[in-house]
Amino acid sequence: MRIKLHIWRQNGPQAKGDFEVHQLDDVDEDMSFLEMLDVLNEEIIESGGDPVTFDSDCREGICGACSCVINGRPHGPGHKSTTCQIRMRSFNDGDEIWIEPFRSRGFPVVKDLMVDREAFDRIIRAGGFISVHSGPKPDANDIPIPHRIAEEAMDAAECIGCGACVAACPNGSAMLFTGAKVSHLGLLPQGQPERVSRVKSMVDQMDDEGFGACTNYAECQDACPKGISIRFIGRMNRDYLKASLCEPEKVQGQLKGH
Repeated sequence: MRIKLHIWRQNGPQAKGDFEVHQLDDVDEDMSFLEMLDVLNEEIIESGGDPVTFDSDCREGICGACSCVINGRPHGPGHKSTTCQIRMRSFNDGDEIWIEPFRSRGFPVVKDLMVDREAFDRIIRAGGFISVHSGPKPDANDIPIPHRIAEEAMDAAECIGCGACVAACPNGSAMLFTGAKVSHLGLLPQGQPERVSRVKSMVDQMDDEGFGACTNYAECQDACPKGISIRFIGRMNRDYLKASLCEPEKVQGQLKGH
C-alpha cells in the first residue's frame, strides 16, 4: 500500500516546528505503525537525511512510551490500543496520515515526536512510599479485601503512564493519570497510613507541573489505551477535598473504608 506521511519535525522545546512530507510506496499492511516509521527512517538515512525521532520501548502495549498523535487522536485509530499496537491495515491505500507529538505544557518536545514526560514521574514521586512492611509474598486471602475493591484497585493500577489522557484533553489535564495512581493505593489497606498526605502531595505536584483542570469532557477516558474510567477522578477529588478541609487525623478516619 502507498501512504503519504505528514510528520512533525522539531529540534527542541524552544525550536519552531513544522510538518515534513514523506511518501512510502510499499507498506506492508501487517506492519505495526512503529515498524512503518522504522522503514521510513531507513530510507531517510540512506538518502543522507536526519531520521525522525520517536519514542518506543516494549512495543507490546505495556510501557506507554510510544506517544504519538495520529490523525488527531492519541495513539491513533482503534480502541484501547497504544501506537505500537496499531497495524497499517487500519489505514487505506493512498491515505494521508498526520503524525504529531503529544501536545501539553507539561510535556515539552524533546525532538520531533518524542516528548519529555518526566512530569508524570515527579507526580508519582510526590506520593512517596508506603510505610506498611510488605514482607514476603502473602498467602491467598491473608489480607481480607473484598473482591469488588480488589478489582477496582487493579483497574486503576492498569495505568501505564503514557500520557494519552493529557494529549486528548482540551485542557491538557493530567487528572485521569493522577486519579488512577492515587486510587490504586487509596483502595488498598497498605495505602491507608499515607492516604491523606499522598493525595494532597500528588495533586499539588500535578498543578505545579502546569497541567490543566478537568472539566469533564471525558476525552481522556476515550483515549486511554487501558480504558481507565473517569470515576477515579471523582474518587481523587473527594479525597483531596476532605484532606484539604480537615485535620489529618480526622480525615484519616473519614476516608477509612471508602
